[in-house]
Amino acid sequence: MQAPGISVLILTRNEEQDLPGCLQSVAWSDDIHVYDSMSTDATVAIAQRFGAHVTQRVFDNWASHQNWGLQHIRFRHPWVFYIDADERMTPELVAQARAAVRAPRDEVAFRVQRRDFFLGTWLRHVQTSPFYLRLFRPERMRYERLVNPVSIPDGPAGELTGYLDHYPFSKGVTHWITRHNNYSGLEAMQIIENRRAEAAFSLAEALFATDFHRRRAHQKELFFRLPLRPLVKFAILYLGKRGFLDGRAGLTYAMLQSIYEYFIVLKTRELERSMALPAPDPESVCPESAPAPVHQSLPMPGMAADGEGEFGNLPVASARQTVAVAGGRNP
Repeated sequence: MQAPGISVLILTRNEEQDLPGCLQSVAWSDDIHVYDSMSTDATVAIAQRFGAHVTQRVFDNWASHQNWGLQHIRFRHPWVFYIDADERMTPELVAQARAAVRAPRDEVAFRVQRRDFFLGTWLRHVQTSPFYLRLFRPERMRYERLVNPVSIPDGPAGELTGYLDHYPFSKGVTHWITRHNNYSGLEAMQIIENRRAEAAFSLAEALFATDFHRRRAHQKELFFRLPLRPLVKFAILYLGKRGFLDGRAGLTYAMLQSIYEYFIVLKTRELERSMALPAPDPESVCPESAPAPVHQSLPMPGMAADGEGEFGNLPVASARQTVAVAGGRNP
């Protein structure tokens, strides 16, 4: 009996610099999918040259974007490994993933441990969240939250050894700051949304929940209620998690995370003030209609533009590249 394979899902947006290295680290898979947010650089061309299947969709927010991909992309194998372009699978992790799907018990997902690198240093202590659910059955996984989404498996999750290496500063500090400036706006929107819904949290779950992702979700809700959050975050990362043992890289990273937290605080206040203002006169505002989703099929290299596949306009890995253009903004 042939051992089950693993499909690979890579999320991209203008990743021509990092994508080649990521693709090399997952070259062991015979079913690689690049899920692209309408890149304007050579990302798609690089993916196609490598033989990956490309699906494009306009980015709206993290949870809905990732959920759409899991629901609509046609994976060849029952298990999917999700990876970002600035991440690399180590050989040890590849071996562990293959072994896990060869003889799974009741698990529907597996956590992996990630190593973040900055200034040539592994951020061994100051790293904010070391474990992530990345190997899973797509029909048993969903995501929640607008940004930094929480993975919700529909069943038990196991844990793999071997590292997933992450290079968040591969494009420089300026790119990291720009990206987290965008993230902070989504985090502020999520905070306002949670306050409107009166999202509940449990101190016991935040401290003692056995599932890492459930514990993290409650910790976030608790953390967003704390005063002086930027200073608290710096203290947690640099002192509580002993980030000082990571040297200059640890200090710089803790400071950047504290600044990011301050962005979130400022944008949350800004949203609260704007919500308190009187609503504008509808007659003085020219309404803008949101574009309806448009699905357009583009041929894979070497295929006629009018070729039809078995699954119509759904992504068919062996036949075509599918482009799903929906209303929203790219990050």
